Amino acid sequence: MRNISTIDKWLLNLDDAIRTTSGNLAADKDTDSWENKHTPALSTEQKRLSSRLMRVNHCGEVCAQALYSGQAITSSSTDIKDHMQAAADDERKHLVWCQNRISELDSHVSYLNPLWFTASFITGMATGLMGDAINLGFVAATEDEVCKHLDKHIELLPEEDQKSKAILGAMRDDEMRHSETALAHGGRRFPSSIRKVMTAMSGLMTKTTFWI
Repeated sequence: MRNISTIDKWLLNLDDAIRTTSGNLAADKDTDSWENKHTPALSTEQKRLSSRLMRVNHCGEVCAQALYSGQAITSSSTDIKDHMQAAADDERKHLVWCQNRISELDSHVSYLNPLWFTASFITGMATGLMGDAINLGFVAATEDEVCKHLDKHIELLPEEDQKSKAILGAMRDDEMRHSETALAHGGRRFPSSIRKVMTAMSGLMTKTTFWI
């Protein structure tokens, strides 16, 4: 295999960014846990609510993908890069799951995805430069925040939409594992003050993406 140059790496990241933000990712076959879920026909109002909630979660996965990519670029640790890549692979699956469900609900991914991807990518690069403990700690804090959103959205989804609930449940299990793994690898737990700022930022993303 030929060595990948720095320019090649940035071009690959650009291609990934375009596919991620546009919802143009290849289908994923790892859906057995919910493909056979019986979901009765949803009303127009139920479909609208489900699609908006799934759009928010799709955007959250866009942010996670960007965050991990940025962290992997600037981290100096090979082990951390491998950890970030493994987590990013899971997030890519989540993206496809959400993307497919949004399509089934006759809706679209957020038009704000490029904005949130860029902000998350820059944040990831910044934390990657701060050392392994902070880098991994940021992963753990972010995943904890994501799990809170997923739990809330599982409750908010229409009871009839068992398929969307199953997708979010599978995503939550992966996110919890990412958080636990990051802490086990030496991640530093962030203080409540920083977590409050992260909660405020995620709240802004959630509110805007729900509608746009």
